[in-house]
Amino acid sequence: MKIARSGWLFALSVALGAGGWAVGADARQNQRGGEALEVLQVQPNFYMIAGAGGNIAVQIGPDGVVLVDAGSAAAADQVVAAVKRLTDQPVRYIINTSADADHVGGNERVARAGVSLFAAGNLGPGGGNTAINNGGAASIVGTEKVLLRMSAPTGQQALYPSTAWPTETFTRKQKNLYLNREGIEVISQPAAHTDGDSIVLFRRSDVLVTGDIFDTTRFPVIDVERGGSIQGEIDALNRIVDLAIPSIPLPFQDGGTQVVPGHGRISEQAEAVEYRDMVTVIRDVVEDMIKRGMTLEQIRAASPTKGYTRRYGSSSGPWTTNNFVDAVYKSLTSKK
Repeated sequence: MKIARSGWLFALSVALGAGGWAVGADARQNQRGGEALEVLQVQPNFYMIAGAGGNIAVQIGPDGVVLVDAGSAAAADQVVAAVKRLTDQPVRYIINTSADADHVGGNERVARAGVSLFAAGNLGPGGGNTAINNGGAASIVGTEKVLLRMSAPTGQQALYPSTAWPTETFTRKQKNLYLNREGIEVISQPAAHTDGDSIVLFRRSDVLVTGDIFDTTRFPVIDVERGGSIQGEIDALNRIVDLAIPSIPLPFQDGGTQVVPGHGRISEQAEAVEYRDMVTVIRDVVEDMIKRGMTLEQIRAASPTKGYTRRYGSSSGPWTTNNFVDAVYKSLTSKK
């Protein structure tokens, strides 16, 4: 994992159950399944929490804490403890990049541990807006599709309690916030990993948080059943590449936009470019095979991910190489 490029970039591991921080290589050696979270400093006021499901971004400032995603439900208490070790400021906002359980499962617990900016008496005359103050808990931002997937039609059982749902949704291309003296752009990326994805740009910190559109540990998860598509994935990766600025003309210096993926290590633009190119090459190979009349079984056997399987592939687990090839095939053959 990429954790040290300058004097202030460092790694901490939360030794859960031990009541304190354990630092550096010894801490990483002590990590065993689920017993520790890793906290990486990305910028002076910005951290990434790994090991809680999906990666969690943490921005800290005078207005409080802004999180991008909240991890899984199982790790929520550990996430709350990790944030409290970083700052005594309350969590004010959670921004969800998708409705995946490893990104939103911790919403309720983490939000309840926070404090809404819209609490009664906190906004001057008129008090708080009870329609969006989440019962006094931290506010949650997500696309309307995220809300629809987390809630349920009247009379049906929702997947998550209402405190975990987004309190501020949007259907347009972008929602803007200004917190901790920083512009925050929540940018919708429809039809990528799913049809409800967002990427989040912190303009002053120069950090881009991508959710599962960019995942350094595997081929991208394209959930066709929930509106994902291979072309939408490539479009979203192109957007990430466009927004991230490399450290040019002085590439030997630390700098450039820091990219926090949905899973895996902190990256820079060059790694996002490499990932985009990989996905595009595989799309083109599968598309060519389809044009030549090959069936899905024949395409699988031909190994269109050859050259990338060792780095990103898997033959077991929740997202295998065959799952990815199937998703690309289905996405390409379902075009109208």
